Amino acid sequence: VQLQASGGGLVQAGGSVRLSCAAPRMITSVFWTKGVDWHRQVPGKQRELVAQLTSDGSITYADFAKGRFTISRDNSRKTFYLRMNNVEPEDTAVYYCKLKPDDLWGQGTLVTVSS
Repeated sequence: VQLQASGGGLVQAGGSVRLSCAAPRMITSVFWTKGVDWHRQVPGKQRELVAQLTSDGSITYADFAKGRFTISRDNSRKTFYLRMNNVEPEDTAVYYCKLKPDDLWGQGTLVTVSS
């Protein structure tokens, strides 16, 4: 199984960006049984949890993400999403998805927020 993360780039503060984490080679019925964690990492700092979505639909957000970020999934596309609204320069990081319960990491996608 391979995860394909995408959607990062340069965005202005206050803007929005949507990250995707796709598992195109996974059987759809298997994808339904998976959840995802989104993490982020700034160079020189520890990777931190951003949001979690379980296979049964339970969602958890880090405090900094509450009210601004939305985690979701599209089973037909075998893709997880992280929608980031009202981004701040402090959100600049490499964002990673992690498939659960496999603990399989995607390759990361860089989000740069300009002030």
